[in-house]
Formats: sequence, C-alpha cells, structure tokens
Amino acid sequence: MNVLGIIPARYLSTRLEGKPLADICGKPMIQRVYEQAKIALGNVFVATDDQRIVDAVKAFGGQVIITAAEHTTGTSRCLEAYRNTGLEVDVIVNIQGDEPLLEPQQLDEIVNCFDDKTVDFATLIFPNVEELRNGNGVYVTVDKDLNANWFSRAVIPYIRGIERNKWEKAHQFYKHVGMYAYTPKALEEFSKMEQTTYEKAESLEQLRWLENGNRIRVGITKHQTFAVDTIEDLERVRQLIQQK
Repeated sequence: MNVLGIIPARYLSTRLEGKPLADICGKPMIQRVYEQAKIALGNVFVATDDQRIVDAVKAFGGQVIITAAEHTTGTSRCLEAYRNTGLEVDVIVNIQGDEPLLEPQQLDEIVNCFDDKTVDFATLIFPNVEELRNGNGVYVTVDKDLNANWFSRAVIPYIRGIERNKWEKAHQFYKHVGMYAYTPKALEEFSKMEQTTYEKAESLEQLRWLENGNRIRVGITKHQTFAVDTIEDLERVRQLIQQK
C-alpha cells in the first residue's frame, strides 16, 4: 500500500503561538513529530504557510510543502499539500503537528484499517477511563464492525440507572485519537462538503462525513497521544521526553 503522511503546521495559534517551533529537549516540536512519523512511513511532508516553519523543516532535512494561508482546517491544508506533491498514493494520513509523543505504531494501526478495501476514511480510538473521570477529550461509540457511530465532546453513551462514578465498570468507553486517514477520493469529497449542523455544534469536523451518510472505520490503539496546546502542556511533554 502506497501511503503519504502529511503534517499540517500553523505558526499562529490562539493559545500557543509558534508552537511547531517550540523547543523540546533540543529539537523543535515539528521535528519530533516528523521523525516519529518517518519511522513508520516512507513519504512524509510538513504542510505550512509560514516561512519560519519551512526553514526549520529544511534545516533538519525534512520535506516541506508551502500551502495557502487561507486554510481554516488541517484537512483542507492536507488536501492542497497532497495535490502539490504530484504523488499517486492509496492512503493519505493527516498527522497532528502538535503531538510530539506520536507512536509510529499508531500510523501502522490506522493504515491497517485500509486492508478492508471498502474503507475510505479511518481514525483511531483509545480505551480510556481516566478521561471519563475528568470529562476531557472526545468520546466515540462504535458498531460491531468497528465503524464509528458518533463522536462527541460529551461522555457517550449515557449509562441509564447507574451512578456516574460507576460508569467505567459498566461499559467500555473510547476516547478519540485525533489522527485521520483517507483515500485521495474521500479526501477530495470531504473537502467539497459544506459544514454540517452537528459539526458546528461540537466543533468536530469528522461529523461532517458521518452526517453525509458515510462511514469512518476505527482502529483501536493502546497508545494515548497528548496534544500540546498550552505552556503547561509543553512543559509536561518536555518532562516525559526527558524521562524516556
């Protein structure tokens, strides 16, 4: 299977400006993500509209593509980058640029979803109870064939007749891992769809695909990712990498 990894990266961020270039134990964050992705994938590109990120990626020997500044989502930036590579691929993996603790095995797990030739859109989920206790994260329900039923920032499903602090013993809850993979055709179709009602309400763009009657296959991973959104997150990641 011919797979292309794309890491969308913006310099401007509402909560942590310049975070792709934030130093993590001697390397910019974008380099740590890129190097982890390259362990699993032969072709990886950073997609950005900022020359500072372009220069940083070239400095460590990575591949980078300059994209338009107008993109409002990583998905649309990913599509432009794919088109600009000129490559013919079977699967495109959209890799979060703010998760320097990415495990290469996660990329294998999401790509394996496409062994089923009927799959055109996939993501990862993580069986987790810690997030259930603190109410953070995005939750997922799945059907018997491991297709996503729904994604929500609320804890789903609701367990009727059982106290909230006992839910985790009554049901296996899943947290969404924010990595996506698509066939080129599905990515093109997704980019042409208008925003949908639930997508806007939850601020979860994958709901657009479901609301249009499509399926998202999920792979179950044992690796939990950690996104860097704040200075506190950055310090935590530094400490975790130092411990390794």
